Amino acid sequence: MSSDVSGYVLEACGISVRFGGVRALTGVDLGVRAGEVCGLIGPNGAGKTTLFDVLSGIRRPDRGRMLLDGSDITRRSPVWRARHGMRRTFQRQQLFGQLSVADNVLVAQEWRGGGGGLAADLIGFPARRRRERERRERGARVLASCGIGALGTAYAGRLPVGQARMVELARAVADPPRVLLLDEPASGLAAPEREQLAAVVRRLAVEEGCGVLLVEHDVAFVMDLCARVVVLDLGTVLAEGTPAEVRADPLVRQAYLGTS
Repeated sequence: MSSDVSGYVLEACGISVRFGGVRALTGVDLGVRAGEVCGLIGPNGAGKTTLFDVLSGIRRPDRGRMLLDGSDITRRSPVWRARHGMRRTFQRQQLFGQLSVADNVLVAQEWRGGGGGLAADLIGFPARRRRERERRERGARVLASCGIGALGTAYAGRLPVGQARMVELARAVADPPRVLLLDEPASGLAAPEREQLAAVVRRLAVEEGCGVLLVEHDVAFVMDLCARVVVLDLGTVLAEGTPAEVRADPLVRQAYLGTS
């Protein structure tokens, strides 16, 4: 990866997406810095999820490009992006319901390989056993940091919505991310869980230098957590700034908050 002179770890440049005759995104510019928590808000149909799909590689834009640490990743696959430090959670839960919570988190680390291939799996080479132990220890620490350390043996498919979302977050950060895309992470969370979520996100940003971009309908949650907020409306950037600046913007109040 080349260094990014703009200071952004993740950058979208002039992103446009059309669905037939409908313009979902038009010339969207957005950047996220390492160690920053940035919020993305806007009314339903503003284009937030479409932008997340483009950033994570699920959808290719009609125009524009994406940069990761200054390198063009527009044509890179979602798998490539994930393996180079980009993680994403989704609006709808995407857990392996038949696996335990601990194994859901362990799965996120398996792509790096266990050492020794199939033979090591069958014979149980010491290197393989050591790496397996290190990954399970890492998973246990992540679960504890997300406030769900006691749920390691529970089946993920039997958890209530709030706990399931925290498992998704734990899985997303089990292998330390460079960029984290959170799509409505607070949906379905009780107040203590929301506080835990905010604490985990802040820690990732401050201690690990992870850039975080989150979409969330709870404006108060976004304004409290994020250092910078970007507002989308009808597929374009309507406003960008600190929470105080966005709150004071009359266009935002009219288009999103419903006041003049």
